[in-house]
Amino acid sequence: MGQVAKTNTAIAYDRRGHGRTRAEVEDYSAVADLVAVLDTLAEGKPAIVVGCSQGARVALDAALLHPSRVRGLVLISPTVAGAADPVHSPAVHELMEELKRAGAAGDQERINALKARLFLDGPFEQEGRVSGAARTLFLEMNGAILSAPYRGSSIDNVAAYQRLGEIEVPTLVLWGACDFPHIQARSRQVAALLPYGIGTELPCTAHLPSLDRPAELNARLAAFIASAT
Repeated sequence: MGQVAKTNTAIAYDRRGHGRTRAEVEDYSAVADLVAVLDTLAEGKPAIVVGCSQGARVALDAALLHPSRVRGLVLISPTVAGAADPVHSPAVHELMEELKRAGAAGDQERINALKARLFLDGPFEQEGRVSGAARTLFLEMNGAILSAPYRGSSIDNVAAYQRLGEIEVPTLVLWGACDFPHIQARSRQVAALLPYGIGTELPCTAHLPSLDRPAELNARLAAFIASAT
């Protein structure tokens, strides 16, 4: 984000249930929250919206519901409402079942370790592939979510996958070569279905390139923003 902020107004905010921000428990719209941030900080101008995973889902929904507020998208490892459910290999299926068992047992430490294994390292990579400050930061941020989960329910209900052809803004779709195979496949499909979509695979990273490949990600963001201006 630092490189992008040198030449652009860069706005980062905590979605409900994430980071250090706390909110009253209520049903909510993540898209409405995003628009409220733009209303407050973007001076009414359309923005390039960047989101990773569920954040990319919010970005897509916003582009469909409020097209005048979005002039470009960067979707990293995107979750997309309406996309097909994943079919996992036996090895990944067992890891996901272990994650469910840890959740049922309320074992937050094990849940956190498994999520780092799956999303930071990558499901087919060696556990601990990403170490040092990046792993520490993941465990701290995800641990905060696990220790104080937000109990409100999202009211957003946008079948975005079936409507991707309606999004007529420049869009960069990024995914990691070490991510879940179904997420890689879905990312390619999204890039192909968007009228102005560009798809790029990032080597040596999984679901969260902002943690283990920040310099490369920032360079790609800066180049895309410059081309979309």
